[in-house]
Amino acid sequence: MSGWYETTFRKALYPAYESGLRGRRTLAYLDDYQHDQWLSPERIAALQWQRLKRLLEHCYNEVPYYRKRWRALDIAPADIHNLADYARLPVLTKADIRDHFDDLKAESLRDKLLYKATGGSTGEPLRFGYTRESNDRRVAVMWRGYDWAGSRMGRRTLYLWGGSVGEPTRAHQLKDRMYNALFARRVLNTFHMTDANMAQYADAIDQYRPEIIVAYVGPLLRLSQWLIANGRKPWQPQAIIGGAEALHDFQRTIIEQAFGCPAYNTYGCREFMLVAAECEQHRGLHINADHLVVELRKSGDTHAESQAGEVIITDLFNYGMPFVRYLNGDMATASDEQCACGRGLPMLARVDGRVLDTIRTPAGHALPGEFFPHMLKDVPGLARFQLVQRELDRLDLTIVRGDGFDENSLAYIRREVGKVLGDSVQLQCHFTDDIPLTRSGKLRVTVSELAP
Repeated sequence: MSGWYETTFRKALYPAYESGLRGRRTLAYLDDYQHDQWLSPERIAALQWQRLKRLLEHCYNEVPYYRKRWRALDIAPADIHNLADYARLPVLTKADIRDHFDDLKAESLRDKLLYKATGGSTGEPLRFGYTRESNDRRVAVMWRGYDWAGSRMGRRTLYLWGGSVGEPTRAHQLKDRMYNALFARRVLNTFHMTDANMAQYADAIDQYRPEIIVAYVGPLLRLSQWLIANGRKPWQPQAIIGGAEALHDFQRTIIEQAFGCPAYNTYGCREFMLVAAECEQHRGLHINADHLVVELRKSGDTHAESQAGEVIITDLFNYGMPFVRYLNGDMATASDEQCACGRGLPMLARVDGRVLDTIRTPAGHALPGEFFPHMLKDVPGLARFQLVQRELDRLDLTIVRGDGFDENSLAYIRREVGKVLGDSVQLQCHFTDDIPLTRSGKLRVTVSELAP
């Protein structure tokens, strides 16, 4: 499949599907975002502020949770004149969302919401609502960020990503195959990657000949190390985009050596999709500040520019169930650089808190830590969890049960882990009323205590 399909897809097939058949405004939003990225930092800040003020007014008028909480603090939108005033608003936590789920819905939009669940990378799966417009905008922002790495809709792309868990129906499998074929993409399930089958992943890449590879960083690094150790030169894509974990410089060097192309770092979370991404300059990650407000809350010496801070995010367009100053559990470091690319979007120097431990087994599996939040997010009644590996042949899964957790939930967990890890590892499940946080206040969901 050559450039003609990419052109046909972008100019004819995708508009007919997205705008015509589905009635979505994704492409119109993408045009706007593509334009706005080149505005000056001052104009982007002004645009962000205008959108934030409009959202805050909406929250005060329409969302019971914010109206009650802000009134209790004697704060109204009219009192918020700048970002310093805005930062006085209380943060929103996952516990707040669970405890006030219905009150966080806008009164006029509560019957029109769509819903997703996070994978619970901090150990607490979370359900949330969003509007159709906010979803279309998130997809548009994703395409803009991926475009900085040369990834465009219709371009031949291979995903080294997590596959489906459970038992998808034949109809669902057929829909996925058709969707992937239409979008010129193939998905390789990294949850089944082992030392023994690494060559199969390399063979699949050579066979598919992708222009772009999008991958979990952990499995991508492991494949890259295998390629180098075995002296194998794989098909060379034009670019590789890393996701789900931070891409560190030492990992980038190995990946680029193995594949012979540039690797790009991205930062996102399921609640908002793409938050920030690298451009061709590779000098940090551009924050999507025309779509989100991203703050970094520091402790101690707030004047230390290089100090990491807790990430706080507001989606400027999810009017149905707005997350205002949402504390998502990640850490990042800001940059005050003006990127040479000319985009006016502000920068993150790096993302510090997205690394999940890899689980290893005697059979040669190295299962990315993302598997467990990905698999466990849909287990009924699972409130919180933590998986710890202290021995090569044993995993300890600690579970905080909620309403709806039963023997079927436990059987599902054992079955899905067994599918991936076989019988080389013993899974021990423990039930508790609480799971302690780390000293930094986070819950590490996947922990390996094995020596690297």
